[in-house]
Amino acid sequence: MTKLKIGVLREEKSPPDKRVPLTPLICAELIRKYPHIEIVVQPSKIRCYEDAEYTAFGVPLQEDLSDCEILMGVKEVPKDLLLPNKKYFFFSHTIKHQPHNQKLMHALIEKKIQMIDYETLTDKNHTRIIGFGRYAGIVGAYNGILGYGKKYDLFQLRPANICRDRAEMEDELKRVKLPNIKIALTGGGRVANGVIETLSALRIRKVTPEEFLMSSFREPVYCQLNPRDYVERKGDHNFDLQDFFGHPEHFESVFPKYAKSADIYISAHYWDPRAPKMFELSDMKAPDFHISVIADITCDVPGSVPSTIRASSIAQPFYGYNIREDKEDLPFNKDTVCIMAVDNLPCELPRDASDDFGKDLMERVLPSIIGEDTDKVIERASICKDGKLLPDFEYLSDYAY
Repeated sequence: MTKLKIGVLREEKSPPDKRVPLTPLICAELIRKYPHIEIVVQPSKIRCYEDAEYTAFGVPLQEDLSDCEILMGVKEVPKDLLLPNKKYFFFSHTIKHQPHNQKLMHALIEKKIQMIDYETLTDKNHTRIIGFGRYAGIVGAYNGILGYGKKYDLFQLRPANICRDRAEMEDELKRVKLPNIKIALTGGGRVANGVIETLSALRIRKVTPEEFLMSSFREPVYCQLNPRDYVERKGDHNFDLQDFFGHPEHFESVFPKYAKSADIYISAHYWDPRAPKMFELSDMKAPDFHISVIADITCDVPGSVPSTIRASSIAQPFYGYNIREDKEDLPFNKDTVCIMAVDNLPCELPRDASDDFGKDLMERVLPSIIGEDTDKVIERASICKDGKLLPDFEYLSDYAY
């Protein structure tokens, strides 16, 4: 087999991201499994895995990666650092015509780079096969519980980003004693599954949407709401999943009925801008609107949660939405709903999130890189190559050239 050299990039975007696409252990496993593969790592002082951890696993450090065929990072690579005629893997944030990355897109074309965006990696059914969504859910739910504890002065938790890893974060949860609150969760994908992992660590019982609305409980509970639970078709009040996927504008939200029962709302669903919002700001003024903490993991601005007026940060994860005055306020005031809208949640547990991501990369993507791309995983995911957009991404023409 032909030798293949892979370089793990140092994250250069500011503010720096501590995550890595391949951990030291995964690098060692790949080298053992594929003898024709060579992996080198660019030195970094900010990575969650130190340089010495890579060298301890026999993975060499190398500053100049120009002799690597494939280069892997996490966030966008500054355009001036892109090496021409290489195959790059990172989150490019270009496929939605993001204005702030148009110059990056131009550089990818001009330098004849083959750009494979992790977000565009799909199986033959066009389902995404890799991402950090699970850890966004795990941390987002933790932050929601942390915010509720602070709002009502019930308990104090260390922020997830102060914890060394997920195990230490879950040790913090052992200190939590929740009253008999109700938590509404929207979503059914890997983000929502991550939320459920954290709620399960707290031993919070799952109930049906009907029980959530109709019953009282002597313990904290949550319900998981799918589209058929929170939207209905205008006019006939029915639900059809394919119609909702194809024409979400035909539907209206019935989520406000859950807002009358829920104490915490965790948003972990995909939202199409044509779809209705979960609720309107006017709904929040209703005397029976009961939600006091919103963990908006999806963090679309503007999006399905109208009180999410901006993204928050890991350092300052909470802000308040003042219902009476329709403006941002302090997060834990009496008249405010506490909003958690951190848009880079997996960065709070970078070691665990990187390990989870790297395993998916090793199992579901690298075989298509290293061997034959029989399922066209890499072909489908390539945005551009040899100075041209590939057919599935020609819709970016006005943006890329």
